[in-house]
Amino acid sequence: MNAELKRHRVGRTLVLTISNPQHRNALGPELYVEGVEALNLAESSQELGSVVITGEGTVFSAGGNLQRLQANARQAPSVQQQSLDALHSWIETIRAFPKPVIAAVEGPAAGAGFSLALACDLIVASREAVFAMAYSKLALSPDGGGSWNLSRALPRQLVTELLMCGERIGAPRLAELGVVNRLCEPGAALTQALALAEQLNGGAGNALASIKTLVNEAGLNRLNEHLALEREHFVRNLHHPNAVRGIEAFLAKQVPRFN
Repeated sequence: MNAELKRHRVGRTLVLTISNPQHRNALGPELYVEGVEALNLAESSQELGSVVITGEGTVFSAGGNLQRLQANARQAPSVQQQSLDALHSWIETIRAFPKPVIAAVEGPAAGAGFSLALACDLIVASREAVFAMAYSKLALSPDGGGSWNLSRALPRQLVTELLMCGERIGAPRLAELGVVNRLCEPGAALTQALALAEQLNGGAGNALASIKTLVNEAGLNRLNEHLALEREHFVRNLHHPNAVRGIEAFLAKQVPRFN
């Protein structure tokens, strides 16, 4: 069975399921292309408010396919470069996507699977989920933005330990550290992620898109640059019809209905 990225809708949420059960939902170039395509279509759809990425069965993703990596090591470096370019295109698309993206993690999320979860805006994980950046055990270094995202989220010493030692870290510990947003019982990650997505779907899409942009830029801008960016987004959103609805509903102690 070939690896594929299955798609289905639940209300206003698009669910993308990594399906490669023979290889523990290992990732590969075909999935990266499908991921970019799915998000591009979802961005243009007014009917979709959020996206959930999950893995089929009890595994989120074991990361890269080791047989493919072994074969690529015998070929020209450009072969693996092209594969990584495709992965990184998907990661960048997730970060630039203007709607919330939630990772629903059951079981292991290893290597590029961990990087993929980190690229999402929010992570919902089973209490039994485990995460690992085990590249060093294969004499490799991280990809998929794993080292970048971890370095923004955790202290340098802890990031260095996770990357150099390659040991597993459980979802409860990552929740304590603020990397995992919601913990749930085994088997309930997708259900809980969909509930969170439904909550976000009720929000103002323009405001959520601005918040995502501001969070993404916060670690890159100097304070004066970021204040200017906040001003730009605030003024734009204040003059959006959703702000009128939101302020009027708040003053009337009602639930707002946004476009």
